[in-house]
Amino acid sequence: MSKNKIEKVFGRSKIFLPVIHVLSKEQTLRNVAVAVEARADGVFLINHNIHAGELISVFRVVKKKNPNLWIGINFLDLYREDSAKTTINIGADGLWTDDAGVHEGMIGAPIARNELLGNWKGLYFGGVAFKYQRAVTDVATVAKLALNVVDVVTTSGARTGAAPNVDKISTMREAIGDFPIAIASGITVENVRKFIPYNDCFLVATGISFSHTELNPEKTQLLSSYIHNWKS
Repeated sequence: MSKNKIEKVFGRSKIFLPVIHVLSKEQTLRNVAVAVEARADGVFLINHNIHAGELISVFRVVKKKNPNLWIGINFLDLYREDSAKTTINIGADGLWTDDAGVHEGMIGAPIARNELLGNWKGLYFGGVAFKYQRAVTDVATVAKLALNVVDVVTTSGARTGAAPNVDKISTMREAIGDFPIAIASGITVENVRKFIPYNDCFLVATGISFSHTELNPEKTQLLSSYIHNWKS
């Protein structure tokens, strides 16, 4: 069986990417160190409280200090096209957008992955049936529409910190086969076992944190170990 993009990049089928809500260089480096110590597969940096330009500056500092670490980025204050251009220009390893532009009943084809990102070698995590976006009733159909749009179909629960319904993830899995799926909300050490048979990538913040901006080393280590040691 040929490897999907997740396996090709990370060398394993189940990956763990802590999400760091960036405030400053010092705070981000401190939290990246927690993720590295826990043997996470990489990190995502996201800017809830700062502008894109500040996030870029922090990214560059973190990448210089951790040149071999996989670092993805989510610009909450940029449109999808601008996020794509910026991600390519700064040399980030991954791009995450909350809305991949795939919706029920859409007229015309969505913007294809290569149209958005060209020959960029990174991984595009695009939001599909994602929190705070348009409501979706037929997640199987929408997931299938995303196959030419993203590298990783990325979904979530109804809100920040809320896990999706397991049936939602299993339905998406059945619909798209071994194409990579990521969950980006609500995963904890206590509930991950319900999702891991159907899901490839775990983007986690709330479930492994003391607060909005500080990772909990113990929870980060426990979740990392469970995901990496899981056997089907």
